[in-house]
Amino acid sequence: MKKGLQLACIFVLCFGNIMAQQLTSPDKKFVLVFALQGDGTPVYQLDYNGKQVVKPSKLGFVLKGDKQSLLNQFTVVDQKQSTFDESWNPVWGEVKTIRNHYNELAVTLSQKESNRKMLIRFRLFNDGLGFRYEFPQQKELAYFVIKEERTQFAMTGNHTAYWIPGDYDTQEYDFTTSKLSEIRELMKKSITDNLAQTSFSPTGVQTSLMMKSSDGIYINLHEAALINYSCMHLNLDDKNMVFESWLTPDAKGDKGYMQAPCTTPWRTVIVSSDARDILASKMIYNLNEPNKIKDPGWIKPVKYVGVWWEMITGKSSWSYTNEYPSVQLGVTDFTKAKPSGTHGATNANVKKYIDFAAKHGFDAVLVEGWNIGWEDWFGNSKDYVFDFVTPYPDFNVQELRDYAKAKGVRIIMHHETSGSVRNYERHLDTAYRFMKQNGYNAVKSGYVGPILPRGETHYSQWIVNHYQYAIEKAADYQIMVNAHEAVRPTGIARTYPNLIGNESARGTEYQAFGGSKANHVTLLPFTRLLGGPMDYTPGIFEMDLSKLNPANKSHVNSTLANQLALYVTMYSPLQMAADLPENYDRFPDAFQFIKDVAIDWDDSKYLEAEPGEYITVARKAKGKDEWYLGSVNGYSKRTSKISFDFLDKGTTYIATIYADAKDADFKSNPQAYVIRKVLVKNTSKLQQLCAPGGGYAISLMVAGKGATKGSKSL
Repeated sequence: MKKGLQLACIFVLCFGNIMAQQLTSPDKKFVLVFALQGDGTPVYQLDYNGKQVVKPSKLGFVLKGDKQSLLNQFTVVDQKQSTFDESWNPVWGEVKTIRNHYNELAVTLSQKESNRKMLIRFRLFNDGLGFRYEFPQQKELAYFVIKEERTQFAMTGNHTAYWIPGDYDTQEYDFTTSKLSEIRELMKKSITDNLAQTSFSPTGVQTSLMMKSSDGIYINLHEAALINYSCMHLNLDDKNMVFESWLTPDAKGDKGYMQAPCTTPWRTVIVSSDARDILASKMIYNLNEPNKIKDPGWIKPVKYVGVWWEMITGKSSWSYTNEYPSVQLGVTDFTKAKPSGTHGATNANVKKYIDFAAKHGFDAVLVEGWNIGWEDWFGNSKDYVFDFVTPYPDFNVQELRDYAKAKGVRIIMHHETSGSVRNYERHLDTAYRFMKQNGYNAVKSGYVGPILPRGETHYSQWIVNHYQYAIEKAADYQIMVNAHEAVRPTGIARTYPNLIGNESARGTEYQAFGGSKANHVTLLPFTRLLGGPMDYTPGIFEMDLSKLNPANKSHVNSTLANQLALYVTMYSPLQMAADLPENYDRFPDAFQFIKDVAIDWDDSKYLEAEPGEYITVARKAKGKDEWYLGSVNGYSKRTSKISFDFLDKGTTYIATIYADAKDADFKSNPQAYVIRKVLVKNTSKLQQLCAPGGGYAISLMVAGKGATKGSKSL
């Protein structure tokens, strides 16, 4: 690690007739300019390779009940420059080592008359900019309430954007691709179709927002280290193409309660002329604090199956009974209730999944619907809530615990809160102790439905603090967390790597609710995954869901080869084989890739990328000389062209290629695939057909002695 005076030059220059300061990135490709306008308004500008990517943009806050907000009348009272360069090893990740290298400018501002202090800290990396506001301890500004954050991102043109609506309660949308100027009209349809809860401008979108300029510059706007603060959305002034931050309000309409000394999350701008660089960026992780778990040896990547997809498709149910007792928790004798006959979490069914996991080398089995509460929750009553420890009569905790242990498999706990957050907090210690006593070391939590207390939403400051509380409390019990319906991740997993997964986007389950766009998975790595891994739950082999449940007419908009590729392109240390065991038994040759593919990596290479169209990634397994490659395709049939130059020189590998058949199509022929084996070296090249909604997956193993005789080389 190296820390000291900034090596890059910071100097005074003319910035619109106003004296300004300049900061360059370590590789000199980025230039940040900071200035105060004539009225003392803070402004920044970002250039990349000599071109503006963010035009002069204002910074500041409107405070509640304050006549003089933190918008203008500032003077610079101090500025400090430094450089920072370190490498750190994540507990799990896409690469073994991450470099954290940036130049920093910290500007302290003082407001005239009020004498209030505000520091703006800029960090310029080789992949973009991060900046945040800091409020030092001071008499003039001890406690304050944020009415609005006025951070701007002024774009240089009418870019193409890949966006979802600025909803306070869900991120589970298909992306819309449009020009910035088209968002207003398209938003109306999106809100109508998806019942969005948008209550601000009709041009409000969520982060992570991906864009592409007409001259081929890729720009991503997001935030990092969302701690004790409201989640940021972006409102667009579509006449001037200026985005402005819009914080999620609480039940009273307030945006944030602050007590100095304090900081905001980082606002991030990742930029490159190569889309692959956006996917490879670790800037959001680098803007988070280092790991706070002293001995993280208990945190292990997990490959799992589960009693889940059969409920999602309607083949079975979460609830033991269809009766709705609506009585005080713990009183009902469920042995007297009439069983629904479709309950999924039965002893016999869970044992079937445990046997399947043990046979095929999976680490764990997720079981949803094991505990009382579902029958009343689905009856739309909030009087009866989950206690997270009381099983249904047909789920024997001790018996299944011992059965799984004997097979070398763990069971993953499921905590559905039904949005009743205070109830969950009251029960957390008891629930986590119950898990430890019964051998559970991981939990999938859920927040489906309106948040209680009433009026709160999924992304305001109060609920963001709850999610953080649950993660930190779980760490005390050495429990890994996979949070669904929680706030989108912002790199917190660096600090708390027991946050092993999130949903926080439109996952595979929506393929059973009417479908997702066939190019959806070519966008998620550019957006949702920049802040942390997603529990996307891939691996669906039966696309016609009426074969699981005649009442479900949905179709999975993906080829089978595409589903295999997702294990590489959709990075996560938590990977599920989501389909039913019997569907994997129908395609054992394709299922082999899911069994083989690693879930923790030493290196990752992004070979091809274009948002909304295709992504091709190669990854090297942790501690092994094995590589796995995945390629996912959008709507247009294409030929992927890659080189294997990432492989070790002089080494021959056996490449098993799982690809779309010539007549494959995500809609009409999704299960058409071919498998072939060839020998490859680092000089080999591949041209591979990708069907609409398709793709391919490759496992690369070092060839043993004699393996090359008579084998075909690529």
